[in-house]
Amino acid sequence: MRIPSAGDGARIGLFGGSFNPPHEGHLNLCHLALKRLKLDQIWWMVTPGNPLKDVSALPELAERVALCRAMVRHPDIKITAFEAAHRIRYTADTVAVLTRLRPRLKFVWLMGADNLANFHEWQDWWKIAHSLPIAVIDRPGSTLAYRSARAALALSRYRVDEADASLLADMKAPAWTFLHGPRSPLSSTWLRAQAEKNGSAGKKAR
Repeated sequence: MRIPSAGDGARIGLFGGSFNPPHEGHLNLCHLALKRLKLDQIWWMVTPGNPLKDVSALPELAERVALCRAMVRHPDIKITAFEAAHRIRYTADTVAVLTRLRPRLKFVWLMGADNLANFHEWQDWWKIAHSLPIAVIDRPGSTLAYRSARAALALSRYRVDEADASLLADMKAPAWTFLHGPRSPLSSTWLRAQAEKNGSAGKKAR
């Protein structure tokens, strides 16, 4: 429930989500971001729930945190659920709290390209984009999101060439880049569907 620690000037990637469940695709995204953005740490921020999604069937926060901790073995990826302690639901509030409490850290917001498509629906998305740099990582089916997404078009003049991605953490917002790389077909939605399918099959077999 605590905000992770880091030394002054550290370059921190912020990766938020419900992680229901966490999977290798999340790890692949973070490994790519650590390398290409030259980050010191990435914080997996396990959220109480996504305001844009139905959370009625969402597992308890502690359960999802435990699953993340069991999966992550990289020393520079930290698991935290501090948003729950601060009663935060929206990314804009998360960013405001972190920049106020950790003003000497250099934050970069990380998101999959599939989230770029609806970024303009996030509360105060324009404020988020003007508060910290953003790195969008390629996802299957969303490779061209940077050309068509409403937010991407609105922020097109602030896009940083992928070749300069390692400089992003030092840039003043708004600034964003799109990172191409190996793409995992896994998604939490697909994994939940498979688990439900297998569970139904097991019940029928009995």
